Amino acid sequence: MTTMITELYDALKEAGASDASARKAAETMAAYESRFSKIDTDLTVLKWMAGFNLGATMTLLFLALKH
Repeated sequence: MTTMITELYDALKEAGASDASARKAAETMAAYESRFSKIDTDLTVLKWMAGFNLGATMTLLFLALKH
């Protein structure tokens, strides 16, 4: 069973699209939504990595300049 965005499907049906084309468009948009979700997860991981790296760099810089 393929995932579909029902709100988009209903809107396309109301606009006069055929059942097959409305279903295909809604399924395609659901696939893009899945891809965007993965990109969002990857960006969250990258932000945490950058924050940890900045914290470690600042700590090492502080320790190096302290002496």
